[in-house]
Amino acid sequence: MPSDTDSLNPNRWRLSMTRSVFVGLDWAYRSHAVCVIDAQGSVLKHLTISHDAQGLGELRHALAAFGKALPIAIERPSGLIVDALVEAGHQVFAIHPNPVKASRPRYRSTNAKSDAGDAFMLADLLRTDGHRWHALQPQSAAIRGLRALVRTRDDLVTTRVRLANQLTALLDAYWPGAACIFAAVDSPIALAFIEQWPTARKLTARQIAAFCKRHGYSGRRSAGVLLERLQAAAPSLCEPTLAQAHATAALALVAVLKPLSVQIKALDAHIAQAMTALPQAISVMSLPRAGCICAAQILAELGDVPERFASAQQLCSEAGVVPVTYESGKSRAVTFRWACNHRLRRAITCLADNSRHASPWAASVYNAARKRGCDHPHAVRILARAWTRVLWRIWTNGTLYDPAIHSSACRIEISQEG
Repeated sequence: MPSDTDSLNPNRWRLSMTRSVFVGLDWAYRSHAVCVIDAQGSVLKHLTISHDAQGLGELRHALAAFGKALPIAIERPSGLIVDALVEAGHQVFAIHPNPVKASRPRYRSTNAKSDAGDAFMLADLLRTDGHRWHALQPQSAAIRGLRALVRTRDDLVTTRVRLANQLTALLDAYWPGAACIFAAVDSPIALAFIEQWPTARKLTARQIAAFCKRHGYSGRRSAGVLLERLQAAAPSLCEPTLAQAHATAALALVAVLKPLSVQIKALDAHIAQAMTALPQAISVMSLPRAGCICAAQILAELGDVPERFASAQQLCSEAGVVPVTYESGKSRAVTFRWACNHRLRRAITCLADNSRHASPWAASVYNAARKRGCDHPHAVRILARAWTRVLWRIWTNGTLYDPAIHSSACRIEISQEG
């Protein structure tokens, strides 16, 4: 995804754009529209290819007639079609859909959309405004594999949270105590509890103690405390028939959540193993409270091509930890940045939020932002922007984070010692 600072590095464009042919590809799930134009914007070829082996073969053959390493514009930075073009040696430029949408009135008087028209528009945007983007750098197979593992895990975690919320709402309707007896309703012990007692009933401390022992409960709450939580919850007022229906639905959600949690743990192990094969993982994990999973989420989005981001500011824009400024005449507005890599933003803000509990410097940056009136998410983004600068440095240099050479952190430590 291009950022606000991509145009600050025009040499990247001039070094790569040595051809007089430009290609636009409007992708879809089943077919892709392709348009080839020359340096004057005249159409040389229009074609539509299917998303299968035959179609990709036709695309490679058609592009080969115009030369090698052709500049190709597309509205997505990854996927099978992108991998096929990069492996064929072409220069692929990922253009964000927002500038494409904003450019449609430049080519037609209506808002009508067609695949062939968008393919031509992408090619022409690359011809006229190519200095605003840079070609995608191919990532290693190890990074692409880590990205697949991390993104799948993130999607499964999102699904688990949604199902856990659904289960909590369902329990609140007919047995609120089962939702609050344990810390998390989607934990293995809580799911086992609902599975054994799906409907409201009076339990004793002895029954709960036996249940916890049987399931290897490792919490620090005694059976008496758990029973107090169960009894303190709102009483169930559901009719028996309705309660039984709710219980059946709750058991269905439990049956889905149990294997889901098992698969997430399995992915955690695979991610930890994949991180050992990446030299950049040591640099990212050296940050305070980074952890294996959070570091993997960051590294999966960063990749292993340091030249991808020419400056720390460009990485900050990509991660969405800096705002967008609108300024015209006497008016000036600073707003939240919506267009960014949302997965990278979630990972870096998670790192920043965790780091303030281990790093005095991070805590001081966060607390200073809160004193200025920033709410928690805003203060975390401010801290994330500061950490992103550090992250860019150690990622590009392949070094470890060292608080002894982090000047701002050193000043905080000295002031605290004094």
